Amino acid sequence: MTEAIGHADATLACRLVVGLENKNMPVSLTNSKLIYDALKECDIRLVSALPETWLVHLIRLADDDPQMILVRLAKEEEGVGVSAGAHFAGVKSAMLMQNHGFLASINGIVSFAHLYKIPVLMLISYRGTFGERDPWQTQGGNVTEPVLRALRIPYLFLDALDTVKKRVRQAQTLAESSLQPVALVLTRDLMWEE
Repeated sequence: MTEAIGHADATLACRLVVGLENKNMPVSLTNSKLIYDALKECDIRLVSALPETWLVHLIRLADDDPQMILVRLAKEEEGVGVSAGAHFAGVKSAMLMQNHGFLASINGIVSFAHLYKIPVLMLISYRGTFGERDPWQTQGGNVTEPVLRALRIPYLFLDALDTVKKRVRQAQTLAESSLQPVALVLTRDLMWEE
């Protein structure tokens, strides 16, 4: 009983933090569902995430899906270890994070995923770029791509509905075949309804 109440409290807290109770949020449910379905078509069965506004619907879809395991993280770097454990158990996984979370997880990516050849599919919300309203997001936007290139992490943008399924499949295939982290960068054009 206590465990069920704790889960319900954690779920409510997560939804409040990411603004799920705000019905006017401009994040596209339709486009989030398309991304989620593409992940499932690639046989992704575990998703790790921290609450983040652009990822709110993806997190909710994973949480509501009995065929998906959602691992709630305290910090993004933990997701690298979760993805490694899933890989060793034969389960395909994805990390959902904001670009600031990606920047915070570099140690785990370099010293674990790269070193031990762990396939990690990262879906990174690209905050701090053109159209960003929050000043605290802008510096992360300035350095996300240069850091991805410096770490030699292959990446593609998810920026249009007609390429989502293909790019998710391509990224997952590359992560698995090359045994390395691969990133899909989620853009405002795809994630927001403005």
